[in-house]
Amino acid sequence: MKMHYYLKAKTFFLEDGIKNNGFVEIKDGLFGNYVEKIENKSIDILDVGDCIVAPGLFDTHIHGISGSDVMDNTPESIQTISKNILKYGVTRFLPTTLTSSFDKLNQVVSTIYEVHKQGEIGAKIEGIFLEGPYFTKKHKGAQNSAYFKDPSINELNTWIEQSGGLIRKIALAPERKGALQFIKEVTNKGIYVALGHTDADYETCIQAIENGASIFVHLFNGMRGFHHREPGVVGAALSSENTFVELICDGEHVHPVAVNITIKNKGYDKICLVTDCMRAGLMPDGHYFLGEFEVHVKNGIAKTTSGSLAGSTLKLIDGIKNIYNWTNLSLLQCWHMGSLNPAKSIGLDDKVGSIAPNKKADFVVLNDQLEVLKVAIEGVIKYEKKFQKCNQTM
Repeated sequence: MKMHYYLKAKTFFLEDGIKNNGFVEIKDGLFGNYVEKIENKSIDILDVGDCIVAPGLFDTHIHGISGSDVMDNTPESIQTISKNILKYGVTRFLPTTLTSSFDKLNQVVSTIYEVHKQGEIGAKIEGIFLEGPYFTKKHKGAQNSAYFKDPSINELNTWIEQSGGLIRKIALAPERKGALQFIKEVTNKGIYVALGHTDADYETCIQAIENGASIFVHLFNGMRGFHHREPGVVGAALSSENTFVELICDGEHVHPVAVNITIKNKGYDKICLVTDCMRAGLMPDGHYFLGEFEVHVKNGIAKTTSGSLAGSTLKLIDGIKNIYNWTNLSLLQCWHMGSLNPAKSIGLDDKVGSIAPNKKADFVVLNDQLEVLKVAIEGVIKYEKKFQKCNQTM
C-alpha cells in the first residue's frame, strides 16, 4: 500500500472526541485530518468496515512478557517484548529496568540502545525507564535492597551516555540524601522524575515536586499510604494538581474504589494506565524470576516468596477494559489513559498517543468486544489477526 491513503471506519477515537462513519488521512507515516467525505476518488482507502479505530497504546512501565525480561540483557528479550505487546495494541513502550548494580544497568541500557538503533520488530522504544536503584527499604516491593543507594548524577550521566541518550524517566525515593538537588538536575536534562518505593512524608514529596518530580509510580503500591495526620506519598499524589499517577488496573494492585477516588481527585487526564508486567505475562502459572527474586504466579497473580506483589501479568488493553467497567468514564477517556496520558506524562504527546493531525499514525483496529484485529505503526500494518470479525475491505 502507498504511504498516502485514507482509513475508513465506523468509529474513530480521535483526540478531541469520537467520530462516526468518516475517514482519516494518513500520509508519510503521519495522521492528517478527519473528513466525512473524500472528494478525490482515486485515492487509496483502507476500509475496516464496522470496526473501531483507536490510537496505539503506550506502556510507560513494563519489565517483560512472554518469558522475557528487560534485565535478561539480551536483544532477543527486548525484541520478544516488542513483538508480543504489539499484538495487544501497544505501539510504543519504555523498557523498564529493575534495581541492580551500576555495571549491570550500564550493560542493560546499552543493549536497549542497540536494539533501538537496529530497529524493533514490533512496538517502538520511546525511551528507557530506570526504576531504581535510588529507593528505600520499607516499601521495596520486588526491588533488591542490596543495591539501594543515594542518587548520583555521575552514575546517571554514565547511563545516559551508554543508552545513547534514551533515558526518559527515572524513579526514586525523595527522602534519600541529595535527592532534591538530583531531581532538579535531572529534570533540567529533560528526564522525567517519578516518586516510588518510598517512605517519604508529605512535605518531602511536595519539595520533590517543587524541584521537578512529576509522576508517582504505581500509585498506592510501594509507598507510604494516606493518614489523616500525615498524608504521606499518597496524599501528595492525590492533592498535587500538575502531577501524573500510574495505576495498575489488574484488580489486585488497586481496588476499584481506590481507582474512583483517584479519578475524583486527579481527573482522568492525569492518570496513566501501566502494566508493570513481568516475564510471566502471556505465560502459564508457575515459577519465574523478576530480576534476582523468585516469583510464583498463581491465577495470573505474581508474588515473591515473602508474599509481596511482584509486578503483574496484565495486558494494557485489559487494564482499559477494567477501568471502564469500574468507573463512569467514557471508553474514549479510558483508552486515552493508556495512550495519550502516558505520552503527556513524559512530554511526547506532540508526537504520539492520539489520532490528531501531524502525529505518528499509530493505530489499532478493534471490534465491538475490543479485540485487536490490526495494529499499525506510522501507517504501516505491523500485526493482523488471522480471523477478522469486522466487515472490512482493503
